Amino acid sequence: MRSIITFIIIIIAAGNGFSQDNKHFNTKKGVAIEGYDPVSYFNNSPQQGKEAISHIYRGVTYLFSTEKNRQKFINAPENYIPEYGGWCAYAIGDNGKKVKIDPETYKIKDGKLYLFYNFGGYNTLNDWNIDETVLLKSADANWKKITQ
Repeated sequence: MRSIITFIIIIIAAGNGFSQDNKHFNTKKGVAIEGYDPVSYFNNSPQQGKEAISHIYRGVTYLFSTEKNRQKFINAPENYIPEYGGWCAYAIGDNGKKVKIDPETYKIKDGKLYLFYNFGGYNTLNDWNIDETVLLKSADANWKKITQ
């Protein structure tokens, strides 16, 4: 009985350390950004991460292509986490829906990583670029509603 109570306390304590918005994070394949290294985007070269080089931050697992990138992330994770939980920025801005992304279709603006849907000949980054100011404002407002 004592071990069951201890286990429950550990689970509750661990859960309290996680942000409420993590339930909204896109973790396809069990990891963020479909396994891509978040730091690599800021080198203009998105790279697939390696399972052996990972880090869990706020309940979300990130993979990295190098140990150096992992350390950069650990030192300043908020600098590398994609906006809108890693969902398609255009869809969040356009209609507030969580839509899958192509991890190689992205944009970095003002030091933030935005990811986009790009399948079947439809690349939402193109639409985002046409009306970015309006979509960004809308996406921020929609994301706030989603994560409340």
